Amino acid sequence: MNDETPRRMEGTPTTLPAAGATPMMEQFIEIKAANPDSLLFYRMGDFYEMFFGDAEVASRALGITLTRRGKHDGQDIPMCGVPVHAADDYLQKLIGLGHRVAVCEQIEDPAEAKKRGSKSVVKRDVIRLVTPGTITEEKLLAPSESNFLMALGRVKGGAENAYALAWIDISTGAFRVSETTAERLAADIFRVDPKELIVAEPVFHDAELKPVFDMLGRAACPQPASLFDSASATMRIARFYDVATPDSFGTFSRAELSAISGAIAYVEKTQKAERPPLDRPEREQAGSSLFIDPATRANLELLRTMSGSRDGSLFKAIDRTVTGAGARLLADRLMAPLTEPQAISARLDSVSFFLAEPRLCEGLRAALKGVADMPRALSRLALNRGGPRDLGGLRAGFEAAAEIGQLFAGAMLPAELQAAFAAIAALPANFASHISSALGDELPLLKRDGGFVRSLYDGELDEMRALRDESRKVIAGLERSLIHETGIRSLKIRHNNVLGYYIEVTANHQDIMMGSDGAKARFIHRQTMANAMRFTTTELAGLETKIANAADRALAIELGVFDRLVAEAVSHADAIRAGAAALAVLDVSAALAVLAASEDYNRPLVDGSLAFRIEGGRHPVVEQALRRAAESPFVANDSDLSPGENGRHGAIWLLTGPNMGGKSTFLRQNALIAILAQMGSFVPAASAHIGVVDRLFSRVGASDDLARGRSTFMVEMVETAAILNQAGEKALVILDEIGRGTATFDGLSIAWAAVEYLHEKNRCRAIFATHFHEMTSLSAKLSRLSNVTMRVKEWEGDVVFLHEVGKGAADRSYGVQVARLAGLPEAVVNRARDVLHQLEEGEQSGKVDRLVDDLPLFSVAAKKEAPKPAKSDALGDALAALNPDEMTPRDALDALYRLKGLAGR
Repeated sequence: MNDETPRRMEGTPTTLPAAGATPMMEQFIEIKAANPDSLLFYRMGDFYEMFFGDAEVASRALGITLTRRGKHDGQDIPMCGVPVHAADDYLQKLIGLGHRVAVCEQIEDPAEAKKRGSKSVVKRDVIRLVTPGTITEEKLLAPSESNFLMALGRVKGGAENAYALAWIDISTGAFRVSETTAERLAADIFRVDPKELIVAEPVFHDAELKPVFDMLGRAACPQPASLFDSASATMRIARFYDVATPDSFGTFSRAELSAISGAIAYVEKTQKAERPPLDRPEREQAGSSLFIDPATRANLELLRTMSGSRDGSLFKAIDRTVTGAGARLLADRLMAPLTEPQAISARLDSVSFFLAEPRLCEGLRAALKGVADMPRALSRLALNRGGPRDLGGLRAGFEAAAEIGQLFAGAMLPAELQAAFAAIAALPANFASHISSALGDELPLLKRDGGFVRSLYDGELDEMRALRDESRKVIAGLERSLIHETGIRSLKIRHNNVLGYYIEVTANHQDIMMGSDGAKARFIHRQTMANAMRFTTTELAGLETKIANAADRALAIELGVFDRLVAEAVSHADAIRAGAAALAVLDVSAALAVLAASEDYNRPLVDGSLAFRIEGGRHPVVEQALRRAAESPFVANDSDLSPGENGRHGAIWLLTGPNMGGKSTFLRQNALIAILAQMGSFVPAASAHIGVVDRLFSRVGASDDLARGRSTFMVEMVETAAILNQAGEKALVILDEIGRGTATFDGLSIAWAAVEYLHEKNRCRAIFATHFHEMTSLSAKLSRLSNVTMRVKEWEGDVVFLHEVGKGAADRSYGVQVARLAGLPEAVVNRARDVLHQLEEGEQSGKVDRLVDDLPLFSVAAKKEAPKPAKSDALGDALAALNPDEMTPRDALDALYRLKGLAGR
């Protein structure tokens, strides 16, 4: 829901109205009272109508007209509605705004209601609750994004509480569970990125956890505590999966059982009578994935930028998948990089295989492009929301799997791909053959439209279609048969609205039709005319009935075929999902190979050491952005945070340099390279040796949280505190400009102490960027700390950013030069130069407090700028000053630009 919408819709009665209300409105209010936290889509004919507060909220959210219908308690009843056929489009908008919708349908035939009286209301009830975490419709789901519903379980025991998370994607059947802690809770939630988090009411109102739920906003939804009861969880799980006991699923803690039970109970609550084919809960081991806190995820823009867009994110930069399932798997891997070197190596082996086999890679991707989203199609079918095209999606998946199997026959595959092809081989061949023979080539969207069963699949269906579509040909055939039988060449089969179909002969042929006992028995007299007689036969009467009912019967047969195919698909759900997951693995591995080949990525070495050595590293997003903008190529840089020869802990780099020099880009690229390596991707570097990072922290960029009373500096300090309190020796820490949000000496003191703490206590690998140049003296005191800087060149008062990282320390920040580049008025820039010069001199002589007297206000602005002296031969002088033998390639390029500038004057 959006911020203007309370949990209970204001203005909507939640008890039955007083006498005088219409029966229909009584029914609406009764159903609404049972669903106070949802907008009620109340079916009336071809529209879903909303009343009272629901109508007011929906009209604002959807931009539709608010009207009135009748009165309640003397007041007009607000009303608005949406057409049933377009309901998905409106649901998409409401769900996107965080609303929950209760869909109320007629559950009896109107004819039955009339039997109770002419004014009786057709029985209605909520058939489904549509919430952000439980949608399955293709229109409402982004193909490349998972749609997780998450449940938080908490069990009190002893001095501490135990926590667990269970998350389900109803659209695909994925079901996972993991233990967590209060400290890790936010990080584990944002790693999964659920669309909806359900929490027991007491937990939701726990003051200790309130900051976490505030971060989620409306995505966090309190539910009755009974849904999370760990004592009855085992029974609930067993009932849902129709097993005697869930012990075969694995051993789960009480907190995990509570979370699993809450997730299943919510699915049952929202899906009513329908049951999605969920996987059995799969446990994720704590510590099996890289810990990345929410602030770091936001700073690094893994799935979305800070503005919420996918464009500009790391995911967008690396995604080369060709299927929706493959894109979702890629996103899952990106959000949860591994920490086990062997598992990482197995993924890298798959990428290496496709790089070495470009023909197979190309053939695979061509075959995968025709694959529909099999898991989501299966879920829609199981929930009775699917259509013929969902069955067609399964068929396309089976056909692609068979084609891919033939393509890779005899290939020497790495372990991960071997497992994938084993799952593909286990797809139900009989069902694949059955669905292929049953479905036609052109499939309608809705099953009620018919025409999706292939000809020759069902004999009766073919007969009904022939009667429906070719009744004239059938009647003509019977007519020819009767002429041959009777010898009456003038015999005709005709039709009118009174007799229906009948046989007509001239009066002089009545002896043939009525003469013998056999003819009397066969031909039944219907009508005598002046010059003709009319008859029928049992066969003709039966044919007439069949023709009249052929369309209905044909559709009924097709619907029966559809139901049988759906039941068969659901019976093979586990194998189908496993095969679809295997196809997604192939898609991701091939996509990462394409990425590596097109972007010049290389395979990293990932092991259990503390190494962190990158040669020629590049920022994967910025590099592509520069190429699209046709700007200068990205400048690659090395980094080495590995322990020294006799060191036991990783190094710390203290990075100085000007604004716009590329410090933030360099910081982020090292973090992103670590993530890419541990998710199993090649990396944008000439080479990379990375000892597994177990925790990644990044504090880059400024932001505030004014809604929670936090200034930019407070947010900075909170995030820094989290880093210093949690980072261990296997962590990677990226910090930028700590202390800049407060007074200079305060900020310097905090930054100084933070670096010392990282060195002595955390002992982690870290890059610390700062403008406090005084901190460079720490390198003499801290053995693992090294000074590096972003190199620049100055030319006639201007600064040229080289974007190169080199050893040493910057002696200044070039802020005035950057201000000039930004377009500040020349008078301001000149004034700033004078102030800076005198401040620097005053600081050195201890006379900073007297500088105000020496710098009268606007003194520089009031001066007329003297013309610069003309240069007799500036170009010649500059050229004569060059010494090519002592110049690096970069120096030569810079000199060339300077000479070009002089030549243009």
